[in-house]
Amino acid sequence: MMHNIWWSLPLTLVAFFAARKLSVRFKTPLLNPLLVSMVVIIPFLLLTRIPYEDYFQGSEVLNDLLQPAVVALAFPLYEQLHQIRARWKSIITICFIGSLTAMCTGTSVALLLGASPEIAASILPKSVTTPIAMAVGGSLGGVPAISAMCVILVGILGAVFGHTLFNNLHISAKAARGLAMGSASHALGTARCAEVDFQEGAFSSLALVVCGVITSLLAPFVFPILLSLWG
Repeated sequence: MMHNIWWSLPLTLVAFFAARKLSVRFKTPLLNPLLVSMVVIIPFLLLTRIPYEDYFQGSEVLNDLLQPAVVALAFPLYEQLHQIRARWKSIITICFIGSLTAMCTGTSVALLLGASPEIAASILPKSVTTPIAMAVGGSLGGVPAISAMCVILVGILGAVFGHTLFNNLHISAKAARGLAMGSASHALGTARCAEVDFQEGAFSSLALVVCGVITSLLAPFVFPILLSLWG
């Protein structure tokens, strides 16, 4: 029987905003607010032996706000609509290549390392937002929970190390940075882009949506091909 832990919501908010202050003060990607919050809350739940289901019930309102938050990312997209119209062919091409690469690389590596088709199918949609990834992974015979875990892991890696990689590779074009982040690290990467630069956030939002659609359409065709090649 689950019990509503009333303090789980305040705990989550305090951990996140404290982590955000640390991130702003020290300006290091390793202090990503989401990553730090997880490092604080997960050991706390393990030490106190509080079931995750109880914790989630107390802070479920944050989960309910996830979808409106993703929709809100459309505002910077609207603000950059004139640039998107002028570059739509390049944008579609980039998102297509990014989606195909994201699907093929992770799944191929998993199969080459001996993963079962079920695990490989769960990994394939790792670079799109969670609801789409869970639906795609499940439709391919994967485990939606594993797909969600892979999405979170990829998103955190992109949010933490993405801009460092861009800087080291001397990639300065805001459109390129935004499209790359949205293609590879979905909503978490997009949120990070929006913090860094408004225009980056707009292009990342666009890639997030377009890559989600492309992955949903291509996954049923790509997965059997990869399975026949590496399975």
